[in-house]
Amino acid sequence: MRRATLADVAAAAGVSVPTVSKVLSGKKHVSAATRDKVLEAVRAFGYEAPRPPSTPRAGIVDLLIDGLGSPWAHVVVDGAERAAARWGFSLVVTSSARPDFDLRRWIGIMRKRGTDGIVLVLSRAGAEEIRAIEELLHVPLVLLDPVGQRDPSLSAVGATNWNGGVLATTHLLELGHTRIGFIGGPLDVQCTLDRYEGYLAAHRTFGIEPDPGLTRYGDFLVSGGKRHGAELLDRDDPPTAVFAGSDLQAAGVYQAAAERGVRVPAELSVVGFDDSPLCATMSPPLTTVRQPLDEMANEAVRLISEELTHPRGPAGTRIELATTLILRASTAPPAGG
Repeated sequence: MRRATLADVAAAAGVSVPTVSKVLSGKKHVSAATRDKVLEAVRAFGYEAPRPPSTPRAGIVDLLIDGLGSPWAHVVVDGAERAAARWGFSLVVTSSARPDFDLRRWIGIMRKRGTDGIVLVLSRAGAEEIRAIEELLHVPLVLLDPVGQRDPSLSAVGATNWNGGVLATTHLLELGHTRIGFIGGPLDVQCTLDRYEGYLAAHRTFGIEPDPGLTRYGDFLVSGGKRHGAELLDRDDPPTAVFAGSDLQAAGVYQAAAERGVRVPAELSVVGFDDSPLCATMSPPLTTVRQPLDEMANEAVRLISEELTHPRGPAGTRIELATTLILRASTAPPAGG
């Protein structure tokens, strides 16, 4: 007979898996009626938690991340490593981009050796994957720079992406640009939507209607920035400025511009997003929106530490850290402006 899962209990009680997890671990912020429904479903299914709350501390926080090849990822890992040491943990990093990565096998390793908490940095993590991690591990889970709408009971740390979009676009508008290209990340990623909404909001503030033909959705990578930058620059009416959704995409725009003899910033202004170490090495150095990745990593580990120390809080915490515009040399007024 198949062993009952948290998903079975949640479905029977008419609640989410994180809510069942909160009830079983004794956390607050669950109504008495909901708690009773969950406990009734637990009894009906004979559900037994695979890992009770009394499990001894492992002294380890795990970071599961899409890949380690970008400057963005390096900053996140470095910040998480320093934060883990600050809060008394060792950090173990796993890349889900490895060809042999299997989520269920990874979860099995976690259950065998133990972990005190997990920071997820996965651009493609869906509800099913997160449910599997919660259901089988029963440890604090924090989403870092989450992509998409998440269950409000899950803790998450992000940045003010909408405001970052406003800052980048306002800077270009104040310089006199009225044809500003936008190259975001994937359309189904929440930070892309937030940054684009900021781009639109800045245009509305200036009473300018942006040309929808200047919007592209990429992959946050250099290749995507180059491809979409080329498309924009090859138009009969190209933009005089581009707001790229990542520093890597901005680097791709630089490449597309160089191949066409378009000078940055004399003929094309470019703004990136992240403020990765790449920015200062680009020629010219890149104006960008800084999201405080090291601080975000610290907050994610801190939330894990707090939830372990105070089991009845703070699951479901949502933290957004401020974005700031970092001015360098890649932006200028439009030629002839």
